[in-house]
Amino acid sequence: MSQLTVYSDHDPTNAEAVHVEPQAIRAALLAHGVAFERVAALVELDPGADAAAVLAAYAPFIEQQKAERGYAVADVVRIVRGTPDTAPMRAKFLSEHLHTEDEARLFAEGSGAFYLHIAGKVLVMVCGRGDYLRVPAGTRHWFDMGPDPDFTAVRLFTDPAGWVASFTGESIADRFPKFQ
Repeated sequence: MSQLTVYSDHDPTNAEAVHVEPQAIRAALLAHGVAFERVAALVELDPGADAAAVLAAYAPFIEQQKAERGYAVADVVRIVRGTPDTAPMRAKFLSEHLHTEDEARLFAEGSGAFYLHIAGKVLVMVCGRGDYLRVPAGTRHWFDMGPDPDFTAVRLFTDPAGWVASFTGESIADRFPKFQ
């Protein structure tokens, strides 16, 4: 289920707002330059569908984003519940960082949480199946896949090199509740 929770970046214990309706989530994120959409797959994906099937299920949306935003590459990342040794991968994404290009993700299965550090706030966006989130280049953020990750996401990049992060060295992510 999609959920946006907004905190002051100085108080991770007191939520200032919680949004669960897609229109409210979209409006709250758009106020910070972040795009959010709900996207339906063309077909129901079989459990464990391969990357080609995932890309085909969302092909019209992916092609539209490529044309509109200049994305050159779309790939699929999948981590299934019970995958061994995910703790180091989780830890890597739990550090605040930014990118020189947009971070665009479309969740095909499962869930994960993006923490966006913008204008004195931390916006915690829990994404689930059908959620598309586009975080503008230069936005401080981190991602939490949870202690036993289970998600499939399409990643869109303008740079064929893929995911490249500049870590801020800030410890803010350590102060906020983790995604369970």
